[in-house]
Amino acid sequence: MPAVRFQGGDTVMGRWPGSSLYYEVKVLRYDPKTQLYTVIYKDGTELELKDGDIKSLTGFKQGSSRSRSRSRSRSPGRTRRSRSRSPARTVRRSSSRTTEVRKEKFKEVLEVRLTPVAVPLENNSNNRHEKKEENDTANKVNEKTEEESENQVGSRYNLRRRKDQGDGRPVELEKKFEAILPQATPREAVKTTELEFGGRFGVLFWLLFLPVMVLALLILCAQEDASLLKFPLAPPPLHSLWDCQVFGIVLLWLLFQAVLSLLPIGKVVEGMPLKNGKTLKYRINGFYALIISAMAIGAASYHEVDLSYIHGHFLQFYTSALIISVLLSIYLFIRSRRAAVDDLAPAGNSGYVFYDFFMGRELNPRIKDFDIKFFCEMRPGLIGWLVINFGMLLAEMKHKNLDTPSPAMLLVNGFQLLWVADGLWHEEKLLTMMDIVYDGFGFMLAFGDLAWVPFTFTCQAYYLAGHPSDLSVFWIVAIIIMNVVGYYIFRKANSQKYAFRRNPSDPALSHLKTIPTATGKSLIVSGLWGFVRHPNYLGDLIMALAWSLSCGFNHAIPYFYLIYLILLLVHRNARDERQCRKKYGLAWGEYCKAVRYRIFPGIY
Repeated sequence: MPAVRFQGGDTVMGRWPGSSLYYEVKVLRYDPKTQLYTVIYKDGTELELKDGDIKSLTGFKQGSSRSRSRSRSRSPGRTRRSRSRSPARTVRRSSSRTTEVRKEKFKEVLEVRLTPVAVPLENNSNNRHEKKEENDTANKVNEKTEEESENQVGSRYNLRRRKDQGDGRPVELEKKFEAILPQATPREAVKTTELEFGGRFGVLFWLLFLPVMVLALLILCAQEDASLLKFPLAPPPLHSLWDCQVFGIVLLWLLFQAVLSLLPIGKVVEGMPLKNGKTLKYRINGFYALIISAMAIGAASYHEVDLSYIHGHFLQFYTSALIISVLLSIYLFIRSRRAAVDDLAPAGNSGYVFYDFFMGRELNPRIKDFDIKFFCEMRPGLIGWLVINFGMLLAEMKHKNLDTPSPAMLLVNGFQLLWVADGLWHEEKLLTMMDIVYDGFGFMLAFGDLAWVPFTFTCQAYYLAGHPSDLSVFWIVAIIIMNVVGYYIFRKANSQKYAFRRNPSDPALSHLKTIPTATGKSLIVSGLWGFVRHPNYLGDLIMALAWSLSCGFNHAIPYFYLIYLILLLVHRNARDERQCRKKYGLAWGEYCKAVRYRIFPGIY
């Protein structure tokens, strides 16, 4: 075990992550397991640094002094040799003089001062006078690909050279580093030390449990009595789980959606900056894909294609999607072994095979311009969800000899169509979510996108196809009002978050109050975002309750989605809280005091 060079309370020089800048910090503690120092900057920000990123104050200053003296000194006994030059000879600059100039410039770049930002509550309209150039410069230096907080934005770093401290002109750091610093040596990938989902043994459980749980849910929904106590103990026969024709249909559906995603329609936008400062481009045409898919399904129905076939072979469709998601995960894991350091996800590089396979090692796996993760997140699963719902609607009419679908089935289909259409209409906003900017693409997301979403989110429609729910007019009206309220909160909160993140100086957002942070981003503490920390989660849960209530109270199975969503969002909130507390330091504490409740007002 390496020796501990610094103790708690020592004042040292710590390198700011992602840059070559050193600031004066105080050591709080040392973790021998992770071999990381926890330090605090003058503005209250706490970070964990490796031993190589910390220098003693004495060594740091002496290193700068020796660098300058070597470039300027000359041996006392050394005499200048005078040579005559022809008039046509060009004067050459001495190499020592060049070195002197380069090191002086390098010194200027390193000697950058971080001006602490005050934490008091302020109104967003008071900040619009700040120069756009300062915001842009600070964003390039300090922007990270993580999107831990749902309501953070803006940049307020004041980076100035010591010699020009008073003029307030921003230093163009990126250009100076490119011109002055020598060619960077290859970096090693940062190991993931904080393991989630129960660590390397926990993910083994989830790898086996999740596929079996979905299968059990579908078997239970298909029973005449969907009670948990009536679950069949005998495993289903093999022919009910596999069919080559069904597997071919699933492959054709994926290919069809991939072709639609590559069509040159819709705008092209840039995603969030990556660790290396670059941004990826994305084609936003998901809503067009939804319309074309709806036209294709309509044409199939017109030509008397029996879409209730989905209901009769639902287990086989699920098994096909499961196999494809596993094969895709294996491919992604193998190709990630050759991925560059900057392409790796922060949470999927632990060195444990099953953990990295589950979490995903590569952040944005691409085949040329085709982004595999972005495609799977919104296209085949979500649009497939609607196709399955429509197949269940037709199956209900066919098996119950109905001329029109039941009110409960219409409510479920209508509510979920609105949710999916809204997501595809605002597809660009997905680029700022945790799934895209932080999580790698491994089994967790591949299985979730291709198998979990289309086969568990459809459980209400699958249940209603065999278990009718008679709703009174009162309940129909109450459920519609509940879904409308939930959708309004969900959409209003997400739109406000996205607009504030993109342009905090927008006059339409001037009424919002914010807390500035040391990273340069701000946290909204008014409006819906001052009511709870995640109002979009609250709206989503209200809509999920409306979907489940449409199925009545005879069985618990239709409420599976609601229970799952509560667990998912509470867990995601815990991940977000942990990351934000580490990143924002004291400012996050002030934010939590201003907005007390996380998701449920007065409860949690």
